[in-house]
Amino acid sequence: MSGLLDLLSSPMGKQLISGVASQTGNSTDQTGSVLSMALPVLMGAMKKNASSPEGAQGLMSALSGKHDGGILDNLGGLFSGGVDQSVMDDGAGILGHVLGGKQAQVENALSQKSGMDAGSVATILKVAAPILLGYLGKQTKEQNVSDSNGIGDLLGNLMGGGDSGNQQQSLIESFLDSDGDGSILDDVASMALGGKKGGIGGMLGGLFGK
Repeated sequence: MSGLLDLLSSPMGKQLISGVASQTGNSTDQTGSVLSMALPVLMGAMKKNASSPEGAQGLMSALSGKHDGGILDNLGGLFSGGVDQSVMDDGAGILGHVLGGKQAQVENALSQKSGMDAGSVATILKVAAPILLGYLGKQTKEQNVSDSNGIGDLLGNLMGGGDSGNQQQSLIESFLDSDGDGSILDDVASMALGGKKGGIGGMLGGLFGK
């Protein structure tokens, strides 16, 4: 999932992580760990939703309208005085649409994996969802994606594409479809970080110079 990992390790990603960390009062390491697991799951859920014509059309209209990438132009402003309630409400709506009835399960699984309380995880997801859609909107514009096939391909490419991307997608789908204990996140997160099991802490430590 080079696309998402590149996002988190970029200056914008570091700004996102530090901003979200200050919003929830958690460390950047722990926040980065949650985001590195959460973004692949959200992306996988979006890809799953976009596999139907209606879902793809809904996502395309969101990306060409409200979520066209503009939110990325002023992340500093977004986080400077605490994230605006309208952004949080937008994030809550996105999560409800993308994760549906699995939202609490995803939050609890991320909480167990990261050691962060579920309330903070829920806040992180609400802030991350509009930013992730903005990132997708920007990519959609830059790559001239204009139809439902294109959006599916874009999501697949950002998730790594190819066999490993498909394998990862099925992992994420089984997680979203199952009522298991969330252990699937280990696999998703390790694949997101290039197959390094248990490497999240070290990887993110490296990103933040710790």
